Amino acid sequence: MSLSSAPASTLRVALVVSRYHEFVTSRLESGARAVLRDAGVSEPDIVTFHVPGAYELAQAAHKIAAAGGWDAVVCVGCLIRGETSHFDLIASATAEGIMRAAQATGVPIAFGVLTTNTADEAMARAVDGPANKGRECAEAALAMVELYRRLAR
Repeated sequence: MSLSSAPASTLRVALVVSRYHEFVTSRLESGARAVLRDAGVSEPDIVTFHVPGAYELAQAAHKIAAAGGWDAVVCVGCLIRGETSHFDLIASATAEGIMRAAQATGVPIAFGVLTTNTADEAMARAVDGPANKGRECAEAALAMVELYRRLAR
């Protein structure tokens, strides 16, 4: 993905990564980072912020975007269904919170939170290569940056 309105090397992108289920989220982060580097974003301009879990992604994304100086925020996390309704509550709050943060700040904030039934399902979405959902999330963030820039002209 290339940005027609400005070189990607001029972008600053924050990665907000949940530490919970780090065996999955670290792979999502790697996928996102690879897409950003391939698009020409320089490594010093890709900064990772870790949060305890998926619930905290929206809080951090909002604070980071509101601080200014970021062209996009990429949120990655992983929720694996358990035996209680906790999964549904966290998944809903996380998705809504990330959407609200993007709307409130005007900064593209991409949602890369896996919501799976099992760890195997999560790992299947965190593989190396194009099927990695972290990659897809970073691609969405870049597309939104391009759209916002086009709309601003």
